[in-house]
Amino acid sequence: MSSKTSGITSEASQPYKETFSLGKFIRTNGAQLGILGVFFGLWIVFIVSAPNTFLSSRIYFAFMSTIPFFAIMAIPLTIVVIAGEMDLSFPSIMAMGMVAFSFVYNATETSIESVSMRVILAFVFALLAGTIIGWLNGLIIVRFGIPSLVATIGTQFFWRGAVLVLTQGANYTLSYIKETFLYPALVGKIGGYFPMQMIWLVIIVVLGWVLLNRHKFGAHIYLIGDNVNSAELMGVNTGRTRIQAFMLVGLVSAFAGVVASFHVAYFWPSLGEGYLLRTLASVFLGGTSVFGGTGTILGTFIGAFIIGAIEAATVAVGLTGFWTQLIYGLIIVLSVIMHTYLRKRTE
Repeated sequence: MSSKTSGITSEASQPYKETFSLGKFIRTNGAQLGILGVFFGLWIVFIVSAPNTFLSSRIYFAFMSTIPFFAIMAIPLTIVVIAGEMDLSFPSIMAMGMVAFSFVYNATETSIESVSMRVILAFVFALLAGTIIGWLNGLIIVRFGIPSLVATIGTQFFWRGAVLVLTQGANYTLSYIKETFLYPALVGKIGGYFPMQMIWLVIIVVLGWVLLNRHKFGAHIYLIGDNVNSAELMGVNTGRTRIQAFMLVGLVSAFAGVVASFHVAYFWPSLGEGYLLRTLASVFLGGTSVFGGTGTILGTFIGAFIIGAIEAATVAVGLTGFWTQLIYGLIIVLSVIMHTYLRKRTE
């Protein structure tokens, strides 16, 4: 009798356990499930409003060619925002990375005969320049206690001015990169259709997710964003962690600048100026709170594709391109309002 009773109890409790697990999963991944719902909902609206555009494979290949240029930068920026900081200098870092690239390539013309070797060396120095700029941003913010929003507005203007001074406003052709293996490796097309920049975006998304969710650095980022004083009491070196986060933004922004320039085989001193709003909107639409402590890499990845599709959708439904920035701004404002409301509800 007791064994039967035990069996009945075990069977009766099983559905409860499954329901509880599902509820826990929904609570734990609510932000990501929410952005997935928004993504599929908007895509249905896009398809219904402009079926000829959004049921064609060409538009998706176009998205995979263009969206990665700003989505790549949105990944490390998400980490910085989760830490309760902000970095608005990444468009200028894109351009500074390419200035370093061009200078190193030209400086090694007499000492290195191989074009491929010169391009590889220039590429390494471009990434190094971006990392150093990110380190300087973090150092200014941490050591001098300047709010990151104010500091990176200043460095955004400073590095853009440095680009213009160093280049004298001149453009550079990058036609020589087509002779090297780095060109197809960064912006080539697999099978003639699938763009490599999309592959690099996926790689950076995976690395960002692992860093944020499976490494102590990510745990420290969440702790700092939630409560910096508590993080310090727990032994986290908050200054070093924040500097490292800004260095990540610098490194990846320089990489994005190289990829964007390689895509057109040309460099303009204005490189990056059109990416600020789209990158920020991707981060906030993806569920990252401007107050810190909350955010996901997956959410930013999905948010970037929503932002990238909005411009095509507005034109496809018959609206002018002027609506695009209005929608971007509305998304940022609504995201901040939503996070403010949710923050007050949980206090």
